Amino acid sequence: MRVLTTAPLPRTSLNGRVPDSPRGPIGENWPGDPKRGAAILAGDIEFVGELVRNPSPAWFPSGAGPEWLAAWHGFGWLADLVSAGEAAREAARALIQSWLDTRPTRHPIGWRPDVLGTRISAWLMHLDELAGRDIDRPLRREMLASIAVQLRHLTRGLAPEGDGPAQLRTIKGLIGGFVALGGSERRVTRVLRLLDRELRRQILPDGGHRTRSPSVQLEVLRDLIDIRSALRTARIEPPPALRNTIEAMAPVLRLFRHGDRRLALFNNSVEEDGVLIDLVLTRSEAKGPAPPQAPHAGFQRLQAGQTLVLVDTGKPPPHGFDGHAHAGMLSFELSRERERIIVNCGGYRGPKPAWRRLARSSAAHSVLVVGDTNAVEIQEDGSVGQAAATVHWDRAEEAGHQWLMARHDLYEPRFGLTYARELYLTPDGDDLRGEDKLTGRAGVEFAVRFHLHPAVEASLAADNGAAVLRLPSGAVWRVRATGAAMSLGESIYLGSGEAKKTQQIVLSGTTGPDGAVIRWALRREPRPTPRT
Repeated sequence: MRVLTTAPLPRTSLNGRVPDSPRGPIGENWPGDPKRGAAILAGDIEFVGELVRNPSPAWFPSGAGPEWLAAWHGFGWLADLVSAGEAAREAARALIQSWLDTRPTRHPIGWRPDVLGTRISAWLMHLDELAGRDIDRPLRREMLASIAVQLRHLTRGLAPEGDGPAQLRTIKGLIGGFVALGGSERRVTRVLRLLDRELRRQILPDGGHRTRSPSVQLEVLRDLIDIRSALRTARIEPPPALRNTIEAMAPVLRLFRHGDRRLALFNNSVEEDGVLIDLVLTRSEAKGPAPPQAPHAGFQRLQAGQTLVLVDTGKPPPHGFDGHAHAGMLSFELSRERERIIVNCGGYRGPKPAWRRLARSSAAHSVLVVGDTNAVEIQEDGSVGQAAATVHWDRAEEAGHQWLMARHDLYEPRFGLTYARELYLTPDGDDLRGEDKLTGRAGVEFAVRFHLHPAVEASLAADNGAAVLRLPSGAVWRVRATGAAMSLGESIYLGSGEAKKTQQIVLSGTTGPDGAVIRWALRREPRPTPRT
């Protein structure tokens, strides 16, 4: 890794004397994870799926990946550490002092705009908690002086473009820093113009984020709530664009939630923390319910009784927002009450490129896959091939019966096939039926995959004509299919943030002269009547 070598930063303020008591609170006080904090205290420091034990040198351990370093220098983990008790808070003070004493030169990662913005926000949020005692006055002065220097550097170095969520973290740090250290309202207004531009660039008309990722939806909404809180602290009226964006994003976040209160696994998402999601939605102050669809983001929500089906009916995200996008168009997830049944594999959190590419593949989603090939190309630089994709969908509802029809032509250039999926959900939610149809060239192999949550126990009937799914609650679902051969295979579930072995049902076959039609049904079996 190349390190930029420059002179150490001077300990001067942004604009003259640094206040001893900055305005606060700057942003919302989000709860930390005590278990994660205890792990950091013990020297087991894990970010983005990469574990570094007792890092040495402390701030630039050899072998650490760039995103691990970005998270380490960003101090976004302070909330976790301080939640683990007084010994952990002392460790947090020592780590901040260590960073200040080391006075890292302008490392390309440690001084990246989004890392600067995250660090400024974290230090300001925990300033009083960690440096509020008389004994901590020297640390407080050093932290505030350093924040002023970092803020000045950030003001000069803010790039006009950049990764979407990272750009918003940068803006959050700027606004929080200006509010805390008494920056002029003119400066705040200038940054708010940048925020307005970014909101127009990143947020779709229905409130979805352009990455089409539930995890990013949560992250960005949380950052916007923090920005609004900082403006309220400064008694600056949040601009209409910010208020309206928060109001629009919250219902889409609700759309992505399963009955366990966690998120669906589309486009590099993991389940995330249900308590945090609750808190973000509460603090958004947006009362809108989960909509049945987000047409611009490209997602559908079918709900009947206690059954929920979430479907991806969107195109690949555009360039600049596709760096973590998955090739899972027309995939779906199914849950009943608090139990997930059919899932996608989820986003990979770790340093291994091969695992990341596997998680992004079409085969890692509950969808039909042609020729064991991704519906869209995942290129070497991580972006998604932007072929002229056509994705159509339509839905209908009558007396509680719900239908969804969707199709795309992403396999047409390579295989001469178009793909259509139809779903039907009964009013009681006990019966989900589907039809996957390929139209075009003969002689092409395909597989319809249904990845199962690790808690689901699956077995095949003796004739391989059906599969039985047993849930922890005792509920039983039966899968039947025609038009393809059914088998049971291994799979991996990444939704909890770590890899867990699970199973998948596979319906495989080869297209004939008229293509292929695979019909299937997922039915919940009635519970046996207890004997009297």
